[in-house]
Amino acid sequence: MSLQSSALALADGVADSVGWLRRPLSVDAMLALAQRRSRLREFGDTAFLGPLRRLLAACTEEASLSLVGRMATRWDVVRFLSNLLRFHDAERQEPGILRQPIRRPIFIAGLPRSGTTFLHRMLLEDLDNRAPRVWQTIYPYPLNARGGEDARPARVARQLRAFERLAPEFRGLHPLDATSPQECSEITAHVFQSLRFDTNYNIPSYRDWLDEAGHLPAYQFHRRFLQHLQHQRPGGHWVVKCPDHLFALSAIRAVYPDAGLVFVHRDPVKVLLSVAKLTEVVRRPFTRRLDPQEIGRQESLRWLEGTDQMMAVGDDAGLPEPVLHVHHKALVADPVGTVAGLYRHFGRTLTPDAAAAVGRYARQRPNGGYGPRDYHFEDHGLDGGQEREKFSRYLAHFGIERE
Repeated sequence: MSLQSSALALADGVADSVGWLRRPLSVDAMLALAQRRSRLREFGDTAFLGPLRRLLAACTEEASLSLVGRMATRWDVVRFLSNLLRFHDAERQEPGILRQPIRRPIFIAGLPRSGTTFLHRMLLEDLDNRAPRVWQTIYPYPLNARGGEDARPARVARQLRAFERLAPEFRGLHPLDATSPQECSEITAHVFQSLRFDTNYNIPSYRDWLDEAGHLPAYQFHRRFLQHLQHQRPGGHWVVKCPDHLFALSAIRAVYPDAGLVFVHRDPVKVLLSVAKLTEVVRRPFTRRLDPQEIGRQESLRWLEGTDQMMAVGDDAGLPEPVLHVHHKALVADPVGTVAGLYRHFGRTLTPDAAAAVGRYARQRPNGGYGPRDYHFEDHGLDGGQEREKFSRYLAHFGIERE
């Protein structure tokens, strides 16, 4: 155990001995703090309060939050609330924000570690495409109302470095910078209906509730979030990505009836242990109880459900174009050809300049940018043969090669 880990464990022990780690997380206190910090009072629609109370109750009762975990949860929630206050204030001053058209966005989904990030980042080499960046999802509006240099990217870069000190394995598993495109689960987290929380914490009651409640309010907010970004900088074709879109396809169809949908396919057994390891690394700073084998079983079940969703949809998600199916092997073998095929599928043209930029990006990242990893099924409570059998129907359905 490192000196830092020992110090944090000691702090957790002291805080737990006085009962501080078992105290309920107060919604009212966080609302008041967000109002003080933002100097704004009105949220407008307060439908988020029920999901927020449910999330904080699950974190208190189930997540075994560490001292760092409680502080991080409080920071997250207050930031989301502050952004909601700012959104309502901006809409009050500029009603046209909510009339911003979000036309024919492309949604990329698939199992984590299957190549969705590689495809997404290649598409963003075309300057006609855009996606929310990490710094924008944390601070969607400038911090300094008086103008001047935008401090948001630098502040977020410092925050990422601080997290990497708590989770030093994170960057090797999921390289992320302040300017990287961010997954949509960070957007939907603003209204506290997001599977992002299920990754950060072991909160099964929250996940069960979210599965039952659905994702429509979260994706209505997702559109609102893009409208705010587009109002600040018009133009560009939205291309967004998140594995969790697999669990919200009906909401996407309802909110974005002209969207395009891409499924990226890869042998789940090849990526499952990497997904479990990433969840383990992300959760570790936030909890006093971490069970890698429990995480392995949770991730296996979760992404088996994800493959079921893809099979249920097949080619027809009820959107104008059929689903585009991209196989990881073809993606890494011919990145430019795969991107060009995506453009043709959705009635767009990949320009020579954009194709050259995509090719340069791909050449710098052979095999999608991921190197070999040495993971073992037993470390995460899984049996390789059983996992291969479990996902065999998905492999056969889409003709996915085993790796």
